[in-house]
Amino acid sequence: MTKDVIRVANGQGFWGDSILGPIRLVREGPLDYLTLDYLAEVTLSIMQKLRARNPEAGYATDFVRLVDRILPELVEKDVKVVANAGGVNPHACKQALFEVAARHGQPNVPIAIVEGDDILDDLDRLMAAGETFANMDTGEPLATVRDRVSSANVYLGAFPIAEALDQGAKIVLTGRGTDPGLVLGPLIHEFGWRRDEFTKLAAGTIAGHIVECGAQCTGGNYTDWRAVDNLALIGYPVIEAQADGTFVVTKHDGTGGMVTRETVRHQLVYEMGDPNRYLTPDCIADFTSFQLAEDGRDRVRVSGATGTPPTDTYKVSISYHDGWKAVGQLTVSGPDALEKAQLCAEVVWKRLAYDGFEYGPDERLEEIVGANVCHAGIDVPGADDPPEVVLRMGVKGKDRAKVDRFGSELVPLVTSGPPGVTGFAGGRPKATEIVGFWPALVTKDKIETRVSVFTKGTP
Repeated sequence: MTKDVIRVANGQGFWGDSILGPIRLVREGPLDYLTLDYLAEVTLSIMQKLRARNPEAGYATDFVRLVDRILPELVEKDVKVVANAGGVNPHACKQALFEVAARHGQPNVPIAIVEGDDILDDLDRLMAAGETFANMDTGEPLATVRDRVSSANVYLGAFPIAEALDQGAKIVLTGRGTDPGLVLGPLIHEFGWRRDEFTKLAAGTIAGHIVECGAQCTGGNYTDWRAVDNLALIGYPVIEAQADGTFVVTKHDGTGGMVTRETVRHQLVYEMGDPNRYLTPDCIADFTSFQLAEDGRDRVRVSGATGTPPTDTYKVSISYHDGWKAVGQLTVSGPDALEKAQLCAEVVWKRLAYDGFEYGPDERLEEIVGANVCHAGIDVPGADDPPEVVLRMGVKGKDRAKVDRFGSELVPLVTSGPPGVTGFAGGRPKATEIVGFWPALVTKDKIETRVSVFTKGTP
């Protein structure tokens, strides 16, 4: 029998978020689903490189360590997990999870994999079939950078997640999908929402968007930060959803942070283009249609959301090699720190030029942190005479050797520059690859999703 209220929490806003978020969500209050968002555009490219070097790599290893810590509690409390930790190698991630489960005496926990997002090996076939993968920003066809592409992943929707849960999965592993889809999938499964119920799908999408950055809607990164209680143990968000699409944003009782109309509104405008048309593979949500209302302490009710049918395309996140970069920094302290830092930068560029290495304005970075670089143009008292600053310099370009040459001239300032230069423990900056982002579209009927549920790891 369907519950009146389903509790879905998000404990990971990005790969690198605190492991305590999901652990505390499971331990400190009631929960039906735990969702975890690990992926970003550049992350997938990194995972592809890791898998190329090691066929057992290419997924979010942090997720496996998390499950190792909380699996007994997940089983005891019947909390299901949905995570995009599969990256570009969900089967390797699944196998690692089964090894963890076996150590905890749960060798047959059902684990589902959602596939179909990784189209790197299908790009040429799809292009031959008429898909140009034109850059959504510039209009250029993908053919102009095809030989440098390192990853290509479709943003899948929420229905494959729901299908995996329908088949009895306790842990659902996906690759690239929409961030809100991690929350919407469980709601589709629990409430039986149909593909044409766009208003309900829009409500679930809005719920997922509010919590997708974890504690950013419960007081994290909040303008009125002094009003936020106990940031050290901030509560991560919980959605209490109902079948009609209304829901409450809250957190576990007794945890730090706060949930108010203002904290929720702060998150709502995150990564927002046209608020009337928030595009997803499942629907188009109208972010101007719903109402926010205080529903008690640390509770905000969301109601009245509307949605319309989705487009006939998926968004595709494509990464490609776009040259090299090297960035380094030094701390400059004492009297006249700003003036000395400016001289240091001048010295570096002149020494490089003397050795035949010139960098154009669009190839070099020079900024002085502590001298109002983050809010340039806004008058900040003391910014013109700080007692210490950080000089951050860098270069980029297609020539790796030229980029590497820059790194040799920063550290020598410690003994051959003005006084007060320190902070060189990181050594010489080395050339690292620049990963370019290529946003594109692909026709939906060209993409096939696959859902598989496993109850036993491979020998």
